[in-house]
Amino acid sequence: MTGLRILLLVLLIICTIAVSFSKNLLVSVVIYMAFSLVMSIIWLILESPDLAITEAAVGAGVTSILFFVTLKKIRSIRTTAEEDIDE
Repeated sequence: MTGLRILLLVLLIICTIAVSFSKNLLVSVVIYMAFSLVMSIIWLILESPDLAITEAAVGAGVTSILFFVTLKKIRSIRTTAEEDIDE
């Protein structure tokens, strides 16, 4: 069990470093989602299922969906702005 805890903590550290150096916003959102899933597993190991469910639902679920929708809106705004410039 100690090996699993160390592995999960290393994954968390890797996720935080990777999201810090990521230049692509979509990749950052996916890394954030992975971070939330790993964190929910850690909450389960710490015998806190209520926090694990909340982290999985809010962190990996709702927040990630909101980030994806926001990125889609930003890209559509950029596309519209580029079309206006071309005209």
